Amino acid sequence: SFLVKVLLIPPLQLDCCCRSNSTLQVIAKTSLRCFEPEESSVMLLAHIEGRIPCPGHACYNNTGVVWYKKNRLVSIARESCVEDGELHLCTVYREDTGVFYCDRRITEQGVAWVFRRAVHVKVIPFTEANSPPVVKYPAANMTEEVELGQPHNLSCEVDFDFEVNISRKVEWFMNYGGDMDNMTLVDTERHEEVFFSDIKVTQTYTIKEVTPQHLKHAYTCLAGNTVGNNNVTIKLKEKEQVIIFSTIVDNKMNCLVGVPIRNLGIILHVKWVELQLIFRSRFQFGKDDEEKEFDVFVSYVWTGPSAEAVEMQSREEPIEMRLTRVLEDQWGYRVCLLERDILPGGAYTNDVVLTINRSRMLICVLSAKYFASSNAVFVLESGVKALLQNSALKMLLIWTRGTSASFIQPEPPLPKLVQRALKVLPSLQWSTDAPSTTARSFWISLQKAMPADGARPASRVQ
Repeated sequence: SFLVKVLLIPPLQLDCCCRSNSTLQVIAKTSLRCFEPEESSVMLLAHIEGRIPCPGHACYNNTGVVWYKKNRLVSIARESCVEDGELHLCTVYREDTGVFYCDRRITEQGVAWVFRRAVHVKVIPFTEANSPPVVKYPAANMTEEVELGQPHNLSCEVDFDFEVNISRKVEWFMNYGGDMDNMTLVDTERHEEVFFSDIKVTQTYTIKEVTPQHLKHAYTCLAGNTVGNNNVTIKLKEKEQVIIFSTIVDNKMNCLVGVPIRNLGIILHVKWVELQLIFRSRFQFGKDDEEKEFDVFVSYVWTGPSAEAVEMQSREEPIEMRLTRVLEDQWGYRVCLLERDILPGGAYTNDVVLTINRSRMLICVLSAKYFASSNAVFVLESGVKALLQNSALKMLLIWTRGTSASFIQPEPPLPKLVQRALKVLPSLQWSTDAPSTTARSFWISLQKAMPADGARPASRVQ
């Protein structure tokens, strides 16, 4: 490493506009007496006097020291003086932060040199924090609203005093069941904004997917420095949509809420997604003018014996087989079955979405095997998403073999949207052990739920 030497021979002559000559030599740093690193820095407190030493000043017989900042003489730019080589600032200002240069005239081996050294100056308001951190957000004991199944960020915004020896810290803890003695540190991300006299820290804990379990816990933001600590604890609650129904509510709305509320004004606290599904699945707010290729798309997972076994044993025909036969042969609907009517070789997800868009209605025959099939669950979830986007689509769930929404606990768990939809979508219950009157009632209810136009005159289902 060189300061500037490898003696240039012949010496380089630099001609300036004034035609004065200077000799430039490059010399190794270690060849200098009192060798010091070229980097030098100093911290000065604002609003009092300060001194900036010139590095290596005592090593030579100096004939004078001149100080510069940004190529301007400090003695001209501001009130100052030089005492024994040090720059003495009568009052230090915030704007004094920057690089200062000291030029010294030294004599080495009979040659007069101008030797320049740089000093990095940083002006600080104080060396130690004067007060504990202040948590600006969240407020103590507040509650944040969240949506189940969605990500959520918990942010803690804290103001710290400036300090030289950094001691500030911000951490998020999860308190299981709200127990303050059962706290676990969670992973977070930090963002800092540094100002002259304070530092603003934002510490964020990201919940990738909010579950009902998160609503049972409390969350504590702890901030501290050498002076003291502060903490804030908050909880989460599910976001609710308040819908106000006033004046007269007709018979359809009575069926919707399940209680007689005619001529009453009520406030329903319901989840927004469920509310949308209830309205869109039970009321047609508009007609779909686009001609559909299919009247109904039937989705099921085969759970019964083979068709040949059914015929040989003369047993009751499984609903998966009988439903399609009744819809097509007796009622005249155009039915779509993925395994029968969709050409193989395409992407399954695209085929499902396109088939739903080409159908007026989606019927899902639900069973334990249906919920264990990821492909079948995808059909159901795609239908729910389509229903939320298209008020003309109809959906119907047919529960079989003793299954019901309250007993479905598949592994892995169903998507949150599907779990919500199972509770509110129109449904029918089918059982092979039901009396004939119950079976007849099932077919009558199914026929009423089907699209009104497009089918041939209905024949009686035996």
